Amino acid sequence: MSVAPLRAAGRVRASANERVERVRRMLPPRIAGLVELLIVVALALALAEGVQAAVVKPFRIPSGSMEPTLQIGQRVLVNRLVYDFKAPHRGDIIVFHPPSELSCAVLVGADEPCPRAHTHQSSTYFVKRLIGLPGDRLSIREGHPVINGRELTDEPYITPCGTSPECNMPQTITIPPGHYFMMGDHRGDSDDSRFWGPIPSNWIVGEVFATYWPPDRIGAF
Repeated sequence: MSVAPLRAAGRVRASANERVERVRRMLPPRIAGLVELLIVVALALALAEGVQAAVVKPFRIPSGSMEPTLQIGQRVLVNRLVYDFKAPHRGDIIVFHPPSELSCAVLVGADEPCPRAHTHQSSTYFVKRLIGLPGDRLSIREGHPVINGRELTDEPYITPCGTSPECNMPQTITIPPGHYFMMGDHRGDSDDSRFWGPIPSNWIVGEVFATYWPPDRIGAF
């Protein structure tokens, strides 16, 4: 059943080519050559834009959950294909789809990070830092993740957590296979995996690799 649209598209392309050829024959050779060159350049630009859109996508930061690393209104570029060639790495800044329900899929106490997210993804996009990998045992101490018994205190990019309840979750969870635990850099003001759980790998859109706006923050990560 999918062949019919392909045949129709082929007829449209053939008709367009015939019209171009008729116009080319009606024009003087030099003008015809220029028209042909312009058509080739336009097609090349359209192809390049399509390839770019498939590989790199711009995003605007909507909230302060990644401050001070990313400010509200800052624009970033995301590599959408990078994880086709390598596994996500702890510390990567990632754009992803959160779960459709921003609450834990199981009942947990205030002292325990959420171990499991709801199974349906949202159509919205979040940006957070990847903290926990599949199989990691994780808890939270003063806003820092404790991974497999070791507290990660070397985090110069964060805003300290303070005394909020989410700053200390001493109960340890184990991240499921194929899932990743995300946290914002503004540890006391980030809606993240602590509350709605690790996300599956196929919800990841890509890795933030550069920022292009505002001008005083242009650079690579």
